[in-house]
Amino acid sequence: MTGTLEEQHVPRAEWRHGRLRAGRWSVRFAPRAVLVCLALAVATACVVVLSLGTGTYALSPLEVLDTLAGSGPPGADFIVRDLRLPRALVAVLVGFGTGMAGAVFQSLTRNPLGSPDIIGFGSGASAGALVAVVFLDLGTAQTALGAVLGGFATAAAVYALAWRRGVHGYRLVLVGIGASAVLGALTSFLYVRADIGKAAQAATWMIGSLNARDWGEVSVAALGLAALAPVVLVYGRRLTLLEMGDDAAGALGVRPEHSRLVLLSAGTGLTAMGVAAAGPIPFLAMAAPQLARRLTRTAGPNVLPAAWMGALLVSGADLLTQRVTGSALMPVGVVMGVGGGLYLAWLLWQERRAHRL
Repeated sequence: MTGTLEEQHVPRAEWRHGRLRAGRWSVRFAPRAVLVCLALAVATACVVVLSLGTGTYALSPLEVLDTLAGSGPPGADFIVRDLRLPRALVAVLVGFGTGMAGAVFQSLTRNPLGSPDIIGFGSGASAGALVAVVFLDLGTAQTALGAVLGGFATAAAVYALAWRRGVHGYRLVLVGIGASAVLGALTSFLYVRADIGKAAQAATWMIGSLNARDWGEVSVAALGLAALAPVVLVYGRRLTLLEMGDDAAGALGVRPEHSRLVLLSAGTGLTAMGVAAAGPIPFLAMAAPQLARRLTRTAGPNVLPAAWMGALLVSGADLLTQRVTGSALMPVGVVMGVGGGLYLAWLLWQERRAHRL
């Protein structure tokens, strides 16, 4: 009898109509979105393995896996683990965090152009990091702190200027574009005032580069992602409600301004960490959420699919850079800039064909 009573109190997991319920806890998700995330994660892992085997000392995918397991060819351990693995991990972490931040910003602004690099948040992080690199000659951790401070200072200024009985998407985008122009001028001024050697180093970094990345940059990106990604995931449902408007979200028990501030802060932090680790990578935060939404065919922010799409885009761009140029010296931002420009042109062409432009 006792055993029967104990069994009655054990919550049973049930799956019904895209919702997993166990007792009073439930999680709702779209099966297609889960499959897309799994496919993107597998594709990213394959690209990383290919990247680890690409270079002057070429390795097959099987040799790369053996090296990671500790039984690779002679000399491969140093090349894979110490030289190539940090670069590949930075690509994945930066792409993941920036893709997630792009989904947050586009959802909050309800605008596909509302990515952090366009509305100035990425530019603020870049300016803060540039001051740390060019004038203060600081290390990785201090550069990350400069990027975070610059990003949050820009976010606070844009938020305050866009406030008018609340913050609406179109005002945030317009004020952010103005802030981005001002910060672009500030960045140019910093280049003029810098030593020519430091200016050249900063110019390469400002394009978005994975060159000479070590475990310090991996730690910066990983810590930022570990601290901020759970916040975005917890508040992900509120993003969907905020897209319905503040009145509807408030009627459903969500505090709009509090939720918006938390999500903006988390998105700004993710953007700043990505900028600190690899520099500003153009079009990444804008393209990743849109491509993910086309794959999932699901309404809403698609935070996790956008994150995995960002990881795949940066890893793929880095692999393409190494395979096409025969070296790892070209900044990954060049490939992302060309690809993003072509994608934007294709979107405009599609809109024109549909007579929406």
